[in-house]
Amino acid sequence: MEQEDREILSHVEDFLKNGGMIFFAIEDEKVLATCMVYPSGHNVWEICKLAATGQHTGKGAGSAVFKACMDYAISHGAEKITLISNHILTPALHIYEKFGFKRIALDRGDEYERADVQCEYIVPRPLPSN
Repeated sequence: MEQEDREILSHVEDFLKNGGMIFFAIEDEKVLATCMVYPSGHNVWEICKLAATGQHTGKGAGSAVFKACMDYAISHGAEKITLISNHILTPALHIYEKFGFKRIALDRGDEYERADVQCEYIVPRPLPSN
């Protein structure tokens, strides 16, 4: 964990008060996966803290909480959803790509020392009706 991780996790309530949401996948009273999404401004939302317990990976729990975050952001006006990650997190990168996220140039500051991947999802606009 990096300092930025500690900062976010110690202020989760602030993210929730500002419209963010955390989703959990639970089975038999055990958390299998979790993910958080929050508005970062101008109809842009950020997904962060996707995590799944090792013994439960491959069950779809990570995908489920990630999709719940996407759906939540879109239902609250997101036009774009972003995330930052690291190239070694291949299971997470697979989830991002599965849901239509595209890698873009990393434009973040040095908030995370290990961040070397940035992705975004542009929410499709509905076709104009005639």
